[in-house]
Amino acid sequence: MVGPNSSSPLPRAVSPVWLVLIGIASVQLGASVAKSIFDEIGPTTMVWLRLASSVLVLALVVRPRLRGRTRRDWAVVVAFGLSLGLMNWSIYQSFARIPLGVAVTIEFIGPLTLAVLGSRRARDLVWVVLAGVGVALLGFDGDDLTWAGVGFALLAGAAWAAYILLSAETGRHWEGVDGLVLASAVAALVLLPFAVGTGGSDLLDPRVLLIGAAVGLLSSVIPYSCELVALRSLRPAVFGILMSLEPAAAALAGIIVLGELLGAVQYVAVACVVLASIGATRSQRARVPVLD
Repeated sequence: MVGPNSSSPLPRAVSPVWLVLIGIASVQLGASVAKSIFDEIGPTTMVWLRLASSVLVLALVVRPRLRGRTRRDWAVVVAFGLSLGLMNWSIYQSFARIPLGVAVTIEFIGPLTLAVLGSRRARDLVWVVLAGVGVALLGFDGDDLTWAGVGFALLAGAAWAAYILLSAETGRHWEGVDGLVLASAVAALVLLPFAVGTGGSDLLDPRVLLIGAAVGLLSSVIPYSCELVALRSLRPAVFGILMSLEPAAAALAGIIVLGELLGAVQYVAVACVVLASIGATRSQRARVPVLD
């Protein structure tokens, strides 16, 4: 990731739309790689490795200013870190139990609900109903679902909604990406004892550390960098619509990397949630004028 005043290593000629799409693909590729070795490295250990490696990389590029901070500043960034840690930990727990595409589809209900709750128009409830239909359809072809997997995905969605709210608050208290770096460090510290407890001596294995670093690069460093650069020239509404493709991207990654073929009804369910998210995002764009 790059600071707000630094020059981006990414080519200026790359379209911001493509940068977002690259980030989405990278996140889901990282998730599928992580899941593929859960038999060797448990989800808790893997998510800690992802966070720790991303913190190390980010800390080399960004040096947060710590002096002169208020208690409020620290409280906000700690809360942001806790939401980040919970979001990552719970979705990895879900990945370990249900297909990748299904888990991300359920998780996406969190930010979608947050978007709709910000609306005062009754017709926006259509998107809630459409998303609800999508989630309900998952259960009709749910031989590969577990209650625990669904529960962890819902928890991840709630944490994602909190993450979105706290991200905005953190941006008001910390310059550039300082807050994100510190929040990632908080999340890694909180998960450290659990990672040590489950990973044990595996954390000293160079191969395990290398895989964790690769997942951190794919799931955190690359997408954060792409999003940061893209948002300099991309309208937030367009960014939101592109991010709505996450469930579909997760389903595709599950097929290609993990061989997780969903049932026909489950693909319809994913489509419902994607369409609901796009609809909610477009509705917000219509309510909020964008100034050029």
